Amino acid sequence: MSVLLLTHRACLRHEPGEGHPESPDRLRAVLRALDDEEFAELIRGEAPEATAEQLALAHPAEYVAAILGIRPAEGETVPLDADTLMSHGSAEAASRAAGAAVAAVDAVMRGEVRRAFCAVRPPGHHAEPRRPMGFCFFSSAVIAARQAQRAHGAARVAILDFDVHHGNGSQACVEDDASILYASSHQFPLYPGTGAARERGVGNVFNAPLRPGADGEAFRAAWAAELLPAVEGFAPELVVVSAGFDAHARDPLAQLRVREADFAWLTAEICALAERHCRGRVVSLLEGGYDLEALAASAAAHVRVLLRA
Repeated sequence: MSVLLLTHRACLRHEPGEGHPESPDRLRAVLRALDDEEFAELIRGEAPEATAEQLALAHPAEYVAAILGIRPAEGETVPLDADTLMSHGSAEAASRAAGAAVAAVDAVMRGEVRRAFCAVRPPGHHAEPRRPMGFCFFSSAVIAARQAQRAHGAARVAILDFDVHHGNGSQACVEDDASILYASSHQFPLYPGTGAARERGVGNVFNAPLRPGADGEAFRAAWAAELLPAVEGFAPELVVVSAGFDAHARDPLAQLRVREADFAWLTAEICALAERHCRGRVVSLLEGGYDLEALAASAAAHVRVLLRA
């Protein structure tokens, strides 16, 4: 099973500051884990920068220009909100994170590979159409979905988000767009405060909130009983995954009790669904995960299934 791994050293140059949880060490940990011999089959490539036109698939042109225009001096940061800061390298890192999503979609939709994993940062699922927040600048998952539609003629794309935080940005971008399904499991209540089950968009949004302390059994049940059946009925032509690993029991920013085996189980279920509906096409994007050991092990478990399932 051919799987493309996209990353870029520029994603390490987004430096929100000492002590910030979304540190370059997150990506280093993931890349070290994927440098093991068992991942030798991965097809490795460099993430390109997204074009302004591609970024505008999810954001107004003036917002794109404003974010890309923020270039602090080396060693300085500019806060966009309490959690979201830009350093000298942040604009390029964010552009390459979105560009990886676009390139992965292109490769998968052309049949060059079956699946792809984008090991990039900053994450994207909190970025609303006109607002950066939650460490995120561009909504890469939505950009990926719309690239599949615009450039490859996909009629229906599903975004599946298992980050512990609700992807308010992804939902805000697509909640009026019936051609894109958004499904999310997440801790609730928790930042950003969205993601109640009653939030349904135009019938294309499916949220499965989990109480603090919920374990892997509850996580699996939410997907098996609620979210995956909704995706089955939608019959997507591409599956985009917002792969956040901060639902892990070790993660310091939340209180779910998910383990590597649970992420592997869900990845296998997603791959099986993709085989039934869209020739196995899956594009996965790294989102959260803030305990380095848990992040590395969970990302490896996820990619291992992408390779083997």
